[in-house]
This record gives sequence, structure tokens and C-alpha cells, in this order.
Amino acid sequence: MESSAAASSSSTPPPPVVLPTGNYEVFISFRGPDVRNRFADHLYTSLARAKIRTFRDEEELEKGEEIAPSLVRSIPESKIYIPILTERYASSKWCLLELAQMVECWKQGKGHIILPIFYFVDPRDVRHQQGPYQQAFEQHAHKHSPQIVKEWKEALREVGQMKGWHVTGSLGRGSYCRRGPL
Repeated sequence: MESSAAASSSSTPPPPVVLPTGNYEVFISFRGPDVRNRFADHLYTSLARAKIRTFRDEEELEKGEEIAPSLVRSIPESKIYIPILTERYASSKWCLLELAQMVECWKQGKGHIILPIFYFVDPRDVRHQQGPYQQAFEQHAHKHSPQIVKEWKEALREVGQMKGWHVTGSLGRGSYCRRGPL
């Protein structure tokens, strides 16, 4: 009788592996009004169809609101970061907070990857905080500590030097071209 019980228990498959909640493969960072209902939705849908667990913030933060704890936890738990850098990305302190945390995780050398998308923005403007990025930082300098502003600028400098994707035409025609630092 013991041998039949042992035989039946050895043929039982192991329980399924359950990944921790909030553990994502990809984290998408973007300024909502710029690309939420266009590019970010297309990217998210494509990743979801490929069964890639992707985090994107579904809610638009109102002025004065704090960044959600789930959002803060999702960044280090994700493996790949995709910041969609638009002309007004740097005007959002939330985007800059996310980007700074992504760069911090990436620098720790634990295998995180940053794949920036330069969405109708020149990587040089991102890297050197020129044009709309310079204007955004002039505003941030009045509202935030010099140390925070410095961290945000350093994060943008790092990401602006990375090879990324530059979207130059309509999404329907697959108009992505590989682009490195200029």
C-alpha cells in the first residue's frame, strides 16, 4: 500500500510557479498627454499581444498628488525600461522621478536595460537639456531643490547617450529607424 501511495505522489506534477505580484518584464514611462492614447497604447498593446508583462501607469497624476507606491515598486521589479521621450517629457516631475529611478537601477548592474524612444525629439536635446528640455528645467529650478534637479539632469544625460529608437513618421507604416547618439 505504501508503494502505491509513493508511486501516485511521484507522478503528481509540481505546483505552478507563481511570480510575485507587481513583477514586470517591461516598464513604460511617458508623459500622458503627449502619447497616452497614441504611441504608448500601441506599444503596450503590441507587448501584451506578445505576452510580455508590461507596466504602464493608467492614471494621470493631478497636481499635488504623490506618485503611487505600486509605481515606485514596479520600476526596480521590471527588467526593461522604455522611456518615451517627447518634447514635454521633462516638464513632468513624475516622468523625471521615474527616469532617475530607472537610471539608478540600471547603474546598480543587476541586468536592467533602458531602451529609450526619442519620439520626435533630438537625443542631443535630451542629453544636453536644450530646447524644450532647457525650458522645463528653468521651471523646475524654481520649484525643486538643486540636488533633485541635478539628479534629473544626470539621468537625462545618461539616457540621451544611449542608443534608442527614433520615431520619424506614422506608426502604421512601421517607421522606426535604429538611431544612436548624435
